[in-house]
Amino acid sequence: MSGGPDGPRSPGEPWGGVRPFSIKTKLGALVVISVLITTGLMMIAMRTETELRFITVFSMIATLLITQFVAHSLTAPLDEMNKVARSISHGDYTRRVSEGRRDELGDLAGTINVMADELEAQDLQRKELVANVSHELRTPIAGLRAVLENVVDGIAEADPETMRTALKQTERLGRLVETLLDLSRLDNGVVPLRKRRFEVWPYLSGVLKEANMVASARATMGSGGAHTRTDVHLHLDVSPPELTAHADPERIHQVVANLIDNAVKHSPPHGRVTVKARRGAQPESLELEVLDEGPGIPRSEWRRVFERFNRGAVRRPHGPGSDGGTGLGLAIARWAVDLHGGRIGVAESERGCRILVTLPGEPSVPS
Repeated sequence: MSGGPDGPRSPGEPWGGVRPFSIKTKLGALVVISVLITTGLMMIAMRTETELRFITVFSMIATLLITQFVAHSLTAPLDEMNKVARSISHGDYTRRVSEGRRDELGDLAGTINVMADELEAQDLQRKELVANVSHELRTPIAGLRAVLENVVDGIAEADPETMRTALKQTERLGRLVETLLDLSRLDNGVVPLRKRRFEVWPYLSGVLKEANMVASARATMGSGGAHTRTDVHLHLDVSPPELTAHADPERIHQVVANLIDNAVKHSPPHGRVTVKARRGAQPESLELEVLDEGPGIPRSEWRRVFERFNRGAVRRPHGPGSDGGTGLGLAIARWAVDLHGGRIGVAESERGCRILVTLPGEPSVPS
């Protein structure tokens, strides 16, 4: 809904920004009515020769009744807002304020309800975050504890195979802690952006080589997990080859690495993951695409796929050798892109999943 010429329209405010039933209007009407009543009674007294004291008493009673009516109409919603605010302060985010008024109190009621909605959503996210983190931490810790207990009790020997199993659980725990720390830093805004101009082809080529090296090293160590997929081919497509961009290379590395990791996890055996880079609409801007050949993402999940701990609703979404991930990689990618003021989302694709990232590049300097 659009606003008027002076800005966006407030809840309950008519077009043009004038409220026909504002508090100022009601108070002004109260004064006018009181004066009219007093004046009318004085004129009646002069014509009927009624004593002035009776006219004064009648005028005061009428004015007090009208003032009481207006005051009640103003204080009743304030009492309701006070009760709702007190409930919210005690952790009850289900109560709402009535929004039937067309004055400033109606706007305030709408603002309180919006605040309550946001607090309720944040409280739900906090509870889900605690539950999901507890679940994610419990799995590797339980596995590592079982391995160590077997070694201590003499059920299993501390041979290389047993130690590799313990190492796999430790690395999974470490990856989860690292992603949680990264996400916390991004949320708190403590990750500074160090933007600079860089060449896209050698930069992305290095990211892909590093991903292959890490996967090969972990597969050789037998540590398992989502990083051991060595059967997936990574392909780089940059056009033009001399393409440059203006961004924080460390943050973009984080975005691309997480997108590649997610694409590899969902790829079929001996699948192909393609990373494309094209010039954006603005100077030094960049458009990145990461395309896999997996089952894809249902359109109903396109918005939720970047939420924390969301693993999607696709049946058997993970390829061979994948541990299912933590559901944090895409959330971290989204926040890193948001730090740049860019956009990230799932795009249309004939096959697999296609994620499109748009970075704004270097801001234009006004002449």
